[in-house]
Amino acid sequence: MPDVAMPRLSDSMEEGTVLRWLVADGAVVARGEEIVELETDKANMAYEADFAGVLRTVAAAGDTVPVGAVIATIGEPAAGSPAGNGALSASPVARRLALAHEVELGDVAGSGPLGRILKADVRAWVDAAAAKPAVPSPPTAVPLPPTAVAVDAPAAEGAKGVVSVQEPSRLQQTVARRMAEARATIPDFTVSVDADMGAVLELREQLRGTAAVLPSINDIIVKIAARALRRHPRVNGAYRDGRFELYERINVGIAVAADDGLVVPTIRDADRLSLTELATESRRLAQRVRDGAVSAQELAGGTFTISNLGMFGVDRFAGVINPPQAAILCVGAVARRAAVHEEQLAIRSLLTLTLVSDHRIIYGADAAAFLADLRTALEHPLGELL
Repeated sequence: MPDVAMPRLSDSMEEGTVLRWLVADGAVVARGEEIVELETDKANMAYEADFAGVLRTVAAAGDTVPVGAVIATIGEPAAGSPAGNGALSASPVARRLALAHEVELGDVAGSGPLGRILKADVRAWVDAAAAKPAVPSPPTAVPLPPTAVAVDAPAAEGAKGVVSVQEPSRLQQTVARRMAEARATIPDFTVSVDADMGAVLELREQLRGTAAVLPSINDIIVKIAARALRRHPRVNGAYRDGRFELYERINVGIAVAADDGLVVPTIRDADRLSLTELATESRRLAQRVRDGAVSAQELAGGTFTISNLGMFGVDRFAGVINPPQAAILCVGAVARRAAVHEEQLAIRSLLTLTLVSDHRIIYGADAAAFLADLRTALEHPLGELL
């Protein structure tokens, strides 16, 4: 009987939580059918069955189990019966509709082949239930008079006022744990440089109205940084188990703020994409994050991360490395500041870039060389983008 194990849906995933089963225990599932919604360290996503047969759940909704642990089994249905062993047979759409309306499939008569429950069957049951007259509820306890309510007043406020306690989401818990682990285990250091963005801003204005998708400043930074990573392989690597891992592909993760945490989808082969392709992909991924629809594949495989807080007016910051990656590039706002330009003091558009590096694989000179290369490329972008 094939096991359904908690899958590893991202590089950093160590455990997952069963949010809800999309298929009832004992129901027949088809290969490729969504059977369970899982919460990982980065997003919520549905998982599809690799086999067809009768589903028997092992982990209950709300259970948190490590990657590889069995959460269900899928067995063969009895011969001549689509459900087998008394299990209900229903279409995936019918199951989802039943879950949405909290309908027990056992109460629904199926009109499909061999009694299979269809969407129309569930819809008919819901409509019929809605048409029934409401049954009066038994009287509840008599409410306390207003004078009695005042007796149970809230506890007196302390020096901090009323304290509201909020339970973090699964994503927030995982982010907190991983960031604490990163700070505790990675000997990181930061190096910063200022880049003159005049040429980038001029290039972007030239592309306005001519490019199919107008790239953002961050898109241009991602593209040029990806090209620089090709020349500095350790920055595109990781320190794992006492060894250096240097990756062939350059997959840049872009930090996107979600409702309750930070999600980092991956732009794969960012150095090989055209600027228009990269801008299109970054917008698609950011929208997928905001919609809560980002997939495991879109979160996996990152080799380097870029986090940009410039849109919030932040000049510079030092982020936390996304393990096991070797570094994270932190991008501030483009600001008009005094600088020496062509031997003259002038007001220029400057941007502060901060590289936070794992000192076990990237040394000070390595970080400085990468940032110097990146700054030169940003100040002369045509050579990198053509």
